[in-house]
Amino acid sequence: MIEPLFWLGLSLLLVATSLTAVLVAAIPAFQELARAARSAEKLFDTLSRELPPTLEAIRVTGLEITDLSDDVSEGVKSASQVVKQVDQTLDSARIQAQNLQVGTRSIFIGAKAAWRNFTRQKPARRISDRTPTNEKPPLTLREREVLRPENRRIKAEVYRANDGYNDANSWETNFDDED
Repeated sequence: MIEPLFWLGLSLLLVATSLTAVLVAAIPAFQELARAARSAEKLFDTLSRELPPTLEAIRVTGLEITDLSDDVSEGVKSASQVVKQVDQTLDSARIQAQNLQVGTRSIFIGAKAAWRNFTRQKPARRISDRTPTNEKPPLTLREREVLRPENRRIKAEVYRANDGYNDANSWETNFDDED
């Protein structure tokens, strides 16, 4: 009977020795684990202090980048409008230069024709050259007076109802008015 008790005591002693060896070996590991926990706690504290301002700065930077991209796009639009205006101005200047060139050429051609006409010898003209055959002879003074609008009379004025042919002077005046 002594033997089972011996074995029980020996096994308890071996278990206690094993636990002590495990604990002695685990103490440095627990110390390192505690040191790592303190480092993690410091890291989390630093992150909790530094991360919100950093995130805010990143958000503000994103907004500023958006504003800058809007400004750049407006600048590009403005630059394209300026380029269009310059292009239109160049087209207008080109057209004006062409018009000036045509006008200058016309002036030189006109001056050249005038100089030729001025310096050429004039041929003797005949009377038949001056008046073409299809032209009417000039109007007389009386015909011109009749054609003027203020001298034209309507029929009621020509044939007056109260004028009689009794008076010779009146008859001659009326005759002259009808013409």
